[in-house]
Amino acid sequence: MEATAHARYVRISPRKVSIVGELIRGKDTKTAMAILKHTPKAASEPLLKTLGSAVANAENNHDMDADNLIVSKVLIGPGPVLKRIMPRAQGRAFRILKRTSHITITVCEKEQVG
Repeated sequence: MEATAHARYVRISPRKVSIVGELIRGKDTKTAMAILKHTPKAASEPLLKTLGSAVANAENNHDMDADNLIVSKVLIGPGPVLKRIMPRAQGRAFRILKRTSHITITVCEKEQVG
């Protein structure tokens, strides 16, 4: 049995979130939370909230034991891009791309790792 949590439209680049997401993939949830709490990256906060939500979903919806969970999947994908304009010299305008991310974290019990 697996439990998932989604965080959509997070206002941080998927490239930045993927770096932190690689740190917790395959770890047990307590270790993953400790890693995220002590990682000095902006992406660790939305990942920590999503991981906490996935653990809560596993406990409440699927009657899993929170001490026996591991992070089986961390999927980070691009969301919609906000396009902004930055004025430049001689009347030109450069485009600024403000990227968003969709984060999906799946946890499962230790026996079911495939």
